[in-house]
Amino acid sequence: MSDTHAHSASYVRDKMLPEQAPPVTQVGAIKWLRENLFAGPLNSILTLISIYIVYWVVIHIGPWIMNGIWEADNLNGCRAIRNEIYGEGVPAACFAVLTDRWHQLVFGYYPSALYWRPILALLLFGGGLAPILFPNLPRRLYILSASAPLLCIWLLWGGSIWMPISVAVGFFVGYAAFKYLTPVVGSLGGTIAAVLLPILYWLLLAGPLAGGLQDVLPLGIQAVQSRAFGGFLLALVIGLAAIVLSLPLGILLALGRQSDLFIIKTSCVIFIEVIRGVPLIVWLLTAQTLLNYFLPPGTNFDLMLRVIIMVTLFASAYIAEVIRGGLAALPKGQYEAADALGLDYWKAMQLIILPQALKISIPGIVNTFIGLFKDTTLVLFIGLLDSLGVANAIRSTTDWNGIYWELFLFIGVMFFISCFSMGRYSLYLEKKLQREHR
Repeated sequence: MSDTHAHSASYVRDKMLPEQAPPVTQVGAIKWLRENLFAGPLNSILTLISIYIVYWVVIHIGPWIMNGIWEADNLNGCRAIRNEIYGEGVPAACFAVLTDRWHQLVFGYYPSALYWRPILALLLFGGGLAPILFPNLPRRLYILSASAPLLCIWLLWGGSIWMPISVAVGFFVGYAAFKYLTPVVGSLGGTIAAVLLPILYWLLLAGPLAGGLQDVLPLGIQAVQSRAFGGFLLALVIGLAAIVLSLPLGILLALGRQSDLFIIKTSCVIFIEVIRGVPLIVWLLTAQTLLNYFLPPGTNFDLMLRVIIMVTLFASAYIAEVIRGGLAALPKGQYEAADALGLDYWKAMQLIILPQALKISIPGIVNTFIGLFKDTTLVLFIGLLDSLGVANAIRSTTDWNGIYWELFLFIGVMFFISCFSMGRYSLYLEKKLQREHR
């Protein structure tokens, strides 16, 4: 067919059509609804059932929350205000208990004049954690990361400033032992010395050194006993301390379980299996009662410190298994590549193996941390008044006897914010590492 005949044919288009909008079902909210909520008959039925459940919850709980009363002296006062405003029998939450007792739910029985200390400690802890969680921050902030734990302990418990300083000296002892003894006794001997020497220093010398310095130059703040801790503050202290301490201990246990040295491997396996085979509440009861039998007579070992140690050991066993899974997921070629580069064991682990294993293990690690943080409520069974214990104490008073859901709702919101934040950071870190890998 000639070009002239082709151009004159009625079925041959000789101009471009103008752009048109895509079909309504392929863009915007309709597309999202079709793909996510009504993708098929089963999804449509489940969506309708879910909408009905949400509607039922809202119409039953919504008025109870919206009619909430925030100003009253006791539960009877709440009911009187409700009857006057909404009528008798109308659902209305008595949030006045939160207005009256929020400080106990958050701080327990910590002295009210010293609330600034746990708040400042939390800010310091967050500031010290920031450069670790977000590597783009200036590296000089790592100084705050190193000093924040000891400063937080000193702010929370008070006492002499020389005690955290003398404790910090122990870390320098460990660093010096590793640096100067490793060339003499090897990496394994240097590592053992870097662990044992600080422990001996803390047990034998840290206390007398702090006491001597305090006698020469008294510096400190008001001391607060551990029994004053309670409420959500207690969960934060135990949970955050156990999270920070269990991760490095879990890494060491995971590496020890894969060690070729029989004694180290066997010890790590026994520790992990024994710890994981017994419920946490049993270990807490052990920390409360049986631990004193293994201490010298007259030793006063703080119950809260015992709980932190036991929760840390419990969490470290689970972290070790999570990280062991990450190590097992790495292909053998990664280990061979480290050997080909001539790296020793510790440098290979630090530069090649552990970064990849920890990346794989992030979801499991964060999940363990979230479970650990929620399990801090078990301390109620050994006499420590966490937020649930404080709530029970509030409900036992004559003013608020008979109130339930308002206290539990407040506690649930605090735990949800904390656990949700950890989960969101986990997602952020996974996406960030995936982008860097690409």
